Amino acid sequence: MFHQGLSTHVGLSFGMLVNVVGAVVLLLWIPLRQKPGIGTIANIFTIGTAVDLALLVLPEIESLPLRTTALVAGVVLNGVAGAMYIGAGLGPGPRDGLMTGLCKRTGWSIRVVRTAIEFTVLAVGWLLGGTVGVGTILYAITIGPIVQAFLPLFTVRDRSPQKSAPVNA
Repeated sequence: MFHQGLSTHVGLSFGMLVNVVGAVVLLLWIPLRQKPGIGTIANIFTIGTAVDLALLVLPEIESLPLRTTALVAGVVLNGVAGAMYIGAGLGPGPRDGLMTGLCKRTGWSIRVVRTAIEFTVLAVGWLLGGTVGVGTILYAITIGPIVQAFLPLFTVRDRSPQKSAPVNA
């Protein structure tokens, strides 16, 4: 919704705005001392591009039951996918890195931080003229708890052998 509202004021496609905003969000990482990874950089260039391509080829869903199913499935799968790529340890996307950086600095949970970010972005998007609907609110309320629930399942642990501390005899 934020990108939709912003697109009414800027002459860029929805997907290109996703890419540009992602790059700008990286600046918010600086005070958090969050470091980007290869996944972060890939996210900036691919997500918005994929959105623009999907909007070109995917038809609008007319059936309310199908729209509802797609909405719920999309939110849940987005949360699971977010947990998977954050857990891979190759660098979170810009928005998720903001979330993980704020969690590290504040000690707050993923659920709380992500929900606060989503409602902040929802408010700004609404002020910019974006459409607030049931899906927007559902996403804002549930994405944080979903990512938090699935992140432990997908977090890759360092399994390299640890050097043992010398034993004093």
